[in-house]
Amino acid sequence: MRIIQPEMKASTHSPRWPPGPMIPSDAGHGRVSRRHFLAATAAAGAAGVGLSGWAFGPAATTVELTRHEVLVPGLVTGLDGLRIAQVTDVHLPANAGAVRNALALLDAERPEIVILTGDIVESYHALDDLIAFARRARGTVGTYAVMGNWERFGGVGPVTARKAYEAAGVQFLCNETAQLQVGSARIGIVGLDDYVSGRPDAAAAMARVDHADAMIWALHAPAYADFIPAGTPASLLLGGHTHGGQIRLPLLPALRPSGSGRFLEGWYDTPSAPFYVSRGVGTATLHARFRCPAELPLFTLRRTEKGPGAQ
Repeated sequence: MRIIQPEMKASTHSPRWPPGPMIPSDAGHGRVSRRHFLAATAAAGAAGVGLSGWAFGPAATTVELTRHEVLVPGLVTGLDGLRIAQVTDVHLPANAGAVRNALALLDAERPEIVILTGDIVESYHALDDLIAFARRARGTVGTYAVMGNWERFGGVGPVTARKAYEAAGVQFLCNETAQLQVGSARIGIVGLDDYVSGRPDAAAAMARVDHADAMIWALHAPAYADFIPAGTPASLLLGGHTHGGQIRLPLLPALRPSGSGRFLEGWYDTPSAPFYVSRGVGTATLHARFRCPAELPLFTLRRTEKGPGAQ
């Protein structure tokens, strides 16, 4: 019997914040929803590029492990070599094959920290799947999770998400910072609310931070990364939401859903820190991928005397 109740009725409304000119333009990208784009391109692409068999089969379940070194100036010895895995856009209860493959990668790598960056579950009715997945996806030292837009639209608001993640042994962060002791060093994990469905607040998230030797920021919809001001203590930003476009048809621009801003996948410079946007584990609406494989990124922190960056 489920003891966690939904916080709100599921909604398809996508409030945007901040209002007005502060919102990065999604012109040419967010005008068409991911749902409509994927439905249309599936029908058009299946005949033209052989999409159907591969995209709905192996491409939808294969998860690539991508490895990245993050250079942090003056990083303390205790955090040099620390590994952080990012898991995003799983979209439970669907994507069973991709889920199995992602968990197998985590089991093989056993990273010290795992961060779940939103859209892990689509509905309150799948909370048992969320708890089971999060329990298996935990890092060896710490595991953290933030909000995505699908959670909120499916009746899983911050209070419900916190209870579910706590049941799995995962710390949920919504405009909050956790500090984790790793030997003699301390790392901060900043988790923001979702930009599409909620109200991310970088200042509130940092309000109670004492000191950390490195700061990792986690958010879902990536457009907000450009609003985190320069000078903010940040070694690395992690985001998801875009699925990397999910279905990348030749000669057509990749889909960027509302809340993506200028971001699609991979590494970007932002005012505060290097930013990585993952293609995610699962699929939404149309359970297919084409020319855009799912991924589980693994980041290794490395000390450098130069400016921040990534290899």
